[in-house]
Amino acid sequence: MKKMTDDTTRVTAMHNLSDGASDAVDCLVQIYGKALGKKYEMFEPLVTLGRDPQNSIVLDSDSVSRRHAVVEITDKGRVLRDLDSTNGTYLNDIQIKSAVLSQNDLVKIGDTIFKFLSGNNIESQYHEEIYRMTIWDGLTQIANKRHLMDHLDKEFARCQRYNRNLSLVMFDIDFFKNVNDTYGHLTGDYVLKELSDLLRNRIRREELFARYGGEEFAIVLPESDTKVASRFADIIRAKVEDHVFEFEGQQIKVTISLGVASMNLAMKTVSEFIGQVDAALYEAKRLGRNRVVVAGNVDEPSAPINLDELHP
Repeated sequence: MKKMTDDTTRVTAMHNLSDGASDAVDCLVQIYGKALGKKYEMFEPLVTLGRDPQNSIVLDSDSVSRRHAVVEITDKGRVLRDLDSTNGTYLNDIQIKSAVLSQNDLVKIGDTIFKFLSGNNIESQYHEEIYRMTIWDGLTQIANKRHLMDHLDKEFARCQRYNRNLSLVMFDIDFFKNVNDTYGHLTGDYVLKELSDLLRNRIRREELFARYGGEEFAIVLPESDTKVASRFADIIRAKVEDHVFEFEGQQIKVTISLGVASMNLAMKTVSEFIGQVDAALYEAKRLGRNRVVVAGNVDEPSAPINLDELHP
């Protein structure tokens, strides 16, 4: 490995908001990883990223190469360039050797994800991104647990007040620990992101898809009774089972176990509601995984449901 010197690497000064830096300074904001929310302002024409302490942006992770990537100013703008890293450099989920950065691009270096901010009003953009991180999961780009709980509180109160249907689906990835142990955490991150992308287009505007924590997810289904919710849960179960998850030439078998519950007027709290669906999810895993279990006893619908009409 070539030793880095002052002649080959320029160290970029990193500033806090209180430094009063110009609004026009391009920056990378960490949206996933150890230093969540940290802003790296790029004052120099060459910014290096890697595990070595001499890099401009130091990422202390085994999945990051010592000299992993650079961002440099060219006549085309800021260009992200991979330095023949072991695990590659990704721009918007696509592995690249070199690419021009655009506003709001996502840069993945090892197990860290940055968002690129450029142009005027950087401070405003940064604060908007920090707020977004309070309700959105940086890896999967779906709602996080905090947003889920706030949304569920509102929907629960609304449905109690007007006696409307509300269902909740919770699922987790079967044997996810084995994926991490066998293929590594970068593959595990890929599976979480790919699964989220796969299911996102099945979620309607009035519904909410969220990462509950780790490999566990939740979907809030307003105006859906238990029969509809259980059929929907089986749709996404089959969709995941049939999908080919492939990362760096390795195909990974992925299935999910799901629990379903619908609120009723006897429920007094959201915690009670979640407890029922969580118990159903636990039962699905106990019974062998890759299945849907509904909380309580539900009669089969008298007529078949058109699954394409349910969620096209």
